[in-house]
Amino acid sequence: MNILLLLIPLSLMLLVAAIAMFVWAVRRGQFDDLDTPALDILRDDPEPGLEASPSKPVTSGAPRAAAAHDAD
Repeated sequence: MNILLLLIPLSLMLLVAAIAMFVWAVRRGQFDDLDTPALDILRDDPEPGLEASPSKPVTSGAPRAAAAHDAD
């Protein structure tokens, strides 16, 4: 029965520490984007030699305004 005098305060301290770590993680933004890391594994790796050079920006074709105008 005397062990409860040690275990109850110890468990309460562990509970407070767990809540403090959770609050810290939420404030640091650890749970802001839960979907992107799961989808990163599904992306294909770029083929060797096809990486974009840092000096040339990569364009994706026609501008959005022209593409929207053509749909009308």
